[in-house]
Amino acid sequence: MAEACIELHESLKRKFKGDLLRPADPEYEAARVIWNGMFTRSPQLIARCASVRDVQNAVRVAAENGIPTAVRCGGHSLAGFSTCDGFVIDLSRMRQVSVDAEQRKAKFGGGCLLGSIDTATQKAGLVFPSGVVSHTGASGLVLGGGTGWLTRRFGLSCDNVEGFTLVTANGSVVHADAAENADLYWALRGGGGNFGVVTEFEVKLHPLTSVMLGEGLCPENKIRALLGRWREFMPDAPFDLKWNIDLRIAAQTDNVPAELHGRPVAGSSLIWTGDAERAQRFFQPTLSLCNRDSVRIRKMSFLELQTMADSDFPHGRRYYTKSGYFTSLDDSTIDTLVAAASGIPSPQTQIELAYLGGAAGEIASSETAFGDRSAPFVLNLIGNWSDGADDAKNIAWIRGLFGKLRSAMKPGVYVNFMSGDEQNRVPEAYHERWDRMVSVKSHYDPTNFFRLNQNVQPRH
Repeated sequence: MAEACIELHESLKRKFKGDLLRPADPEYEAARVIWNGMFTRSPQLIARCASVRDVQNAVRVAAENGIPTAVRCGGHSLAGFSTCDGFVIDLSRMRQVSVDAEQRKAKFGGGCLLGSIDTATQKAGLVFPSGVVSHTGASGLVLGGGTGWLTRRFGLSCDNVEGFTLVTANGSVVHADAAENADLYWALRGGGGNFGVVTEFEVKLHPLTSVMLGEGLCPENKIRALLGRWREFMPDAPFDLKWNIDLRIAAQTDNVPAELHGRPVAGSSLIWTGDAERAQRFFQPTLSLCNRDSVRIRKMSFLELQTMADSDFPHGRRYYTKSGYFTSLDDSTIDTLVAAASGIPSPQTQIELAYLGGAAGEIASSETAFGDRSAPFVLNLIGNWSDGADDAKNIAWIRGLFGKLRSAMKPGVYVNFMSGDEQNRVPEAYHERWDRMVSVKSHYDPTNFFRLNQNVQPRH
């Protein structure tokens, strides 16, 4: 492969406007490292593209030579798909954002981070609904679906995309929207990176500059009651309310009551996007089971909201996930979750629970490739630790708990919450949409050049 990448470098350097980085180059090491410290690959060549033409050239030459290729936007893939030991197409120089405030629309480049989009759109008092960590690459998030604080109010990220421009496996530039290449447009909204390198997104924006935030920590002896209340409350909750719960070990910090230090807790995070005065009506009953000294309610700017979780998921730590959907959260499942909380192996590991529904639930399951929206309870077991020596222990705990919960789940999984060892679950992610996904893949990438992803294999 090294020799093939040398030839690739020679083929590209005469017409490439961006940066071609090899292991001996000064900038290589910083460009090589990705967010999830579980993956330490050494690409033979990194092509940091400056234009669509650069992307075309990189794809065309790599495909012609059969070189394993990863596509990197923000380097934030949980499964490690942002890198490989072969060739990496890096879009980090393609981070332009243009906003049409009057039309409430924007266009952004394939290398954008969520933070760069948020900063640009907030200048016009507008938002694009996306994820919760600002250093996440927008492309991977959007192509996989895209959930975040605004999902219930404005839908998934992919629900707000009106058009894509991408480079397909033969090096062609293709545009996809509701009228042009409609099958590809359908597949790109939830189908991940299976179909090409998206170089530009055309999206809808919404007016919002601030939210109300309510937070609190529920002690171990009240977690079961809290989950029961959440289960009953959320199906009829207004679209303006997002209530996430995470089970974890309480940090031993000044902002956590001393009696909770090092103990299992359930953290509640409530976001209200409507009229601020109405927030109290929903915050008070939902936070009443929390430790009184842990409860905080305040108005927060949207930009502050979007960076609030950044420090919880820093670059270089080790991450491993298992995820799934529940149609309902039965008592047995709640008991399993409560019992598991005391055995969480790392202080940073979380059992995350979210309720979909809202605007995202109003989109028909056939309208996009994104998975089933009829099972609104979303579980994500996210292992988060720092020492490679603890890999086996942390991974085993995630797998073990997932195994206990699996039978109560509805088939389906959110591809952005999948680890790199779950290829067998990819058909499950798309379920009745699978055959259509395979057809689109077979048309646009018949040789499976774009295979470092939650992969949909072409027919032949």
